[in-house]
Amino acid sequence: MLLERRGVNPDRPDTKYGRTPFSWAAGNGHEGVVKMLAERGSVGTNQADTSGRTSLSWAAGNGHEGVAKMLLEREDMNPDRAYTGYGRTPLSCAARNGREEVVRTSLRRMDINPHQVDTFGRTPLSWAAGNGYEGTVKILLERKDVNPDHADTKYGRTPLSWGGWEWA
Repeated sequence: MLLERRGVNPDRPDTKYGRTPFSWAAGNGHEGVVKMLAERGSVGTNQADTSGRTSLSWAAGNGHEGVAKMLLEREDMNPDRAYTGYGRTPLSCAARNGREEVVRTSLRRMDINPHQVDTFGRTPLSWAAGNGYEGTVKILLERKDVNPDHADTKYGRTPLSWGGWEWA
C-alpha cells in the first residue's frame, strides 16, 4: 500500500492551497480515506491549510456528515478552531451552509461554543438565519447558550434581523 511505503508523507500539503491529503479527503467526503489516514495516528487531523481551515471545517462546511461525525468523535479534534480568513468555526461553516445534520452532530460535543463569533461578530445563528436555513436556525435556538439578540459588530444586526422572518 502507498501509505506504508518509506518516505511517503500523508501530511505533506500541496503548494497552492496548503491542504494535505487528509484535508482534501475530508472536504470531499471520502470517509474511507479519512478513516484510513486517521488510523495512522501520525496524521495531523487539526492541521490548517493556508487559509487556516482544518479538515473538520471543510467537512462541516461541505455537509459531509459521516466525515464530520468521525472527526468530531476524536478527542484530539478541536471543534472550535476558527480559520484565519474570517474567524469562522466548523460549526459556523456548517450553519452558514444549512448543514443541519452536521450542526446537530457538532452540538453534541460538550466543549463546543455554539455562540462563537467570527471577525464580523456574526454567530452560527446569524449565518443560518441570514441565509434562510430555517431548520438550522431552529436547531441552534434549542440551545440556551445561543443568544438570538446578539448584534454583529459590522452592521449591528441581530441574527433574526438577518433572516427578516417573523419568529414564533
